[in-house]
Amino acid sequence: MKARRNGILAAGNFIVDYVKIIENYPEQDMLATILSESKSNGGGPYNVLCDLSAMEVAYPLFACGLIGDDVNGQWISDDLSIRGIDTTQLHRDRGGSTSFTDAMTVSHSGRRTFFHHRGSNARFDLEHCDPSCCDAKIFHLAYLMLLDQLDGIRENGRTGASILLENASHAGMITCVDMVSTEHPKFHDIALSALPWTDYLIINEIEAGHTLGKKLAADQFSALQEAAQSILDSGVRNAVIIHTPHVAVAASRNEPPLIQPALKLPPNFIKGATGAGDAFASGLLHGIHEGLCMQDCLHLATCTAAVSLTDPTPSAGLRPVATCLDLGNRFAYNNQGTCLHEDD
Repeated sequence: MKARRNGILAAGNFIVDYVKIIENYPEQDMLATILSESKSNGGGPYNVLCDLSAMEVAYPLFACGLIGDDVNGQWISDDLSIRGIDTTQLHRDRGGSTSFTDAMTVSHSGRRTFFHHRGSNARFDLEHCDPSCCDAKIFHLAYLMLLDQLDGIRENGRTGASILLENASHAGMITCVDMVSTEHPKFHDIALSALPWTDYLIINEIEAGHTLGKKLAADQFSALQEAAQSILDSGVRNAVIIHTPHVAVAASRNEPPLIQPALKLPPNFIKGATGAGDAFASGLLHGIHEGLCMQDCLHLATCTAAVSLTDPTPSAGLRPVATCLDLGNRFAYNNQGTCLHEDD
């Protein structure tokens, strides 16, 4: 008898982040002072795996990606191994360079701007990922719009990402997808191709707006809920979750529409927001893996995102699941998010 599926396989962008804390974001041609710099994990799957490891989850974690044959590639491989994450499907791009990002974080606000080198991630393709190679319960793919080969439209009119998600579904996995906030000319087409093979879509308001071809505000809660429902109706199989700094909303096929306000955090709590969206995804993925209802998944995701804000790097702020949930008990919800049908 085949063993019950267990664990999370995260595939896609593996990036080295250079997080620079700056005094202010300068106008073009002007200078800004760098207060500090650190090197850390970056990219959707890499961040999620590091988050889940720090959350001390009890199931196995698997990495799948393409890194360069260079110092940064070795750094990623060593880092994952130290964290106990399986790297069987973390491939080396011989002669290629590992992707990296300069993340500029303003010290007083936590707001960040990214300068990205695509590197070997641009060549990550179907040949590098075999979902049937492990017994993971969840297949998480990130980031669409930043995986050149998988984002490309094939002769059958589908993207490589859509085919990969179909492969994971046929292998018996729950499929989860995240995107990146960028002005990709084919954003709408790439998103729609993946939706029919996506069980859970986890995105922010910018990505939701690009998927629908309209602008969404982070604090327009009714509009966010309507957007989640519209994307669900476009083909997502289980649920669409849209998260913003103010609130998270969910539209599901088997549960009523839900809204989860963010935590009201005290002054000086936020040290940096880099990776907060991936920390939200990590909490949500853990809840899905453990069979929690969507409301409990949203609550945990809100807590993990808040905990991540305590450090400027993507994952160093994460703590065990119980500690993350305790943060939700210490701080109240932001009152802005208490009414699902309120337009502020």
